[in-house]
Amino acid sequence: MKRIAKLSIMLATLCVAGAMLSPQAQASTSTKKARKMNIGLELYTVRDACAKDFPGTLKAVAASGFTGVEFAGYYNYSALDLKKMLDEDHLKCYGSHTPLDALLGDNLKKTIEFNKVLGNKLIVVPWIPTERRNTRAAILETCKLFNDLAEKLAKEGITLGYHNHMDEFKPIDNETPWDIFYGNTSDKVKVQFDIGNAMAAGAQAAPYLKKFPGRTISIHVKDHSATNPDALLGDGDENWADTIPLLKGNGAIKYFIIEQESYPIPSIQCAAKCLQNFHELLKKY
Repeated sequence: MKRIAKLSIMLATLCVAGAMLSPQAQASTSTKKARKMNIGLELYTVRDACAKDFPGTLKAVAASGFTGVEFAGYYNYSALDLKKMLDEDHLKCYGSHTPLDALLGDNLKKTIEFNKVLGNKLIVVPWIPTERRNTRAAILETCKLFNDLAEKLAKEGITLGYHNHMDEFKPIDNETPWDIFYGNTSDKVKVQFDIGNAMAAGAQAAPYLKKFPGRTISIHVKDHSATNPDALLGDGDENWADTIPLLKGNGAIKYFIIEQESYPIPSIQCAAKCLQNFHELLKKY
């Protein structure tokens, strides 16, 4: 009983000490938590370098401080070879952009096998053909397809996500395709929210990140400027003061994926600079 009493006193003391942390100490703790976030690079950012030297580019990505990558093509490497490269560079697979056709018919089994070997647990469809989303009826049919695919992938331990571009925020019948799509798909169909693409359509991220709680699994951390096509992360029109707290406070988000589609300096340098800017934004907000 005495040991239990002593343990209770020690726990109570620790709780009080934690509550009395200075703002500086609390900020330091917050920063440490931020550094543990799964921050990866969308390899489309360095597509020019990947095409020339894929293994070397992965090493450069790791050296820049990223802990994982999201694939946007495999550059003719097998899943086993890709996995070996990731392991050698201490990188994780944080997802793969996969064309919808690769999930249809006989292709589905091959895609599942490939991703299992790769060690990928998140397949993201980056684009839906226009005819599958240009009317409300078309979107609803697409929702049924995604619900079915999500069920099949879930049985294999893989999550299905969808990645937005600009058109998802242009209303159809007074409702955005983004709302129609996620409002009519199951919770197994996850959100990969591309902040820059939404901003290009005039949509700030914060209001959308508050919708469909628990559905956002991955974020494309990217900016957009109406006046500077080469604007890096933090230099565009996104209101990061509203967005960053939502990113840090949403425990459902597993992956934070840096992406830069155009760049004024070599792509790998842009990636590293965007990563640095993201860490600064995390500290600031």
